[in-house]
Amino acid sequence: MRFAVPAVALSLSLATVSSGGLSRKPDSQINPKSVALVAGAREDIAASRFDAAVDQLETALAVDPRNRDALIVLAQVARKQQLPGKAIRFYREALLLEPNDVNALSGQGEALVQKGALVKAKENLARIQKICVASCPQQLALASAIEKGPATPVLSAQAVKPAPTVTEAPKTAPE
Repeated sequence: MRFAVPAVALSLSLATVSSGGLSRKPDSQINPKSVALVAGAREDIAASRFDAAVDQLETALAVDPRNRDALIVLAQVARKQQLPGKAIRFYREALLLEPNDVNALSGQGEALVQKGALVKAKENLARIQKICVASCPQQLALASAIEKGPATPVLSAQAVKPAPTVTEAPKTAPE
């Protein structure tokens, strides 16, 4: 009798945990409608219709939230729109689905370089080097981006105007 309550609790917890894995789809079974929407978004990107591409990609994620490719393409669009912070977030979401996705790691690293976070980008490069036994194109692209560094606008001496000096008017003594 003393073991009946813990035994029932343990069996219920095991039944709950084991049944949760039965309803999940494997990563390889992405909804075909979602895949088709990503393909359409790629066509929009090629035609520089970024807003239409983003709409299709968001719809693809609504159809199947596990579509890692849609997240990566969304991040690429954000980088093209000069939004590295947004791109980093999309890459992070893709990496939550598959932590060893070399495309997501490389893209996130390049977005980090674009934002100026070279230390974090080097961490991504180290992860890619562990995953790729031989040199892979993503590793080379990220290493090249880190070497170039962030693209910062260079101001010439003529473009920088000195701050105006403020002079006080002479104070007159009250009469």
